[in-house]
Amino acid sequence: MRNDVRKAIQSSDDLVVTFQYLDSKGQKTIRVVSPIRFLGKDRFLGLCLSRQEPRQFYLNRCNELQLKPAWDYVMPLEMPVAV
Repeated sequence: MRNDVRKAIQSSDDLVVTFQYLDSKGQKTIRVVSPIRFLGKDRFLGLCLSRQEPRQFYLNRCNELQLKPAWDYVMPLEMPVAV
């Protein structure tokens, strides 16, 4: 997972990551994020394309992370609740 985030950071014009995120309140959402940089070994800073703002994400709260072509996504995106 960390390697995929690193690849997206290194190719920020071409790649984003999508994942199911479990927030601190226990709510699951689907996120599309353009990672910016790591903040230590357990979290990263990224531009959330749904919220249109920088957010920090804990790696251990990310599930089903995938690399996706950035050109497939345009802000703002709807942020669906995961089931």
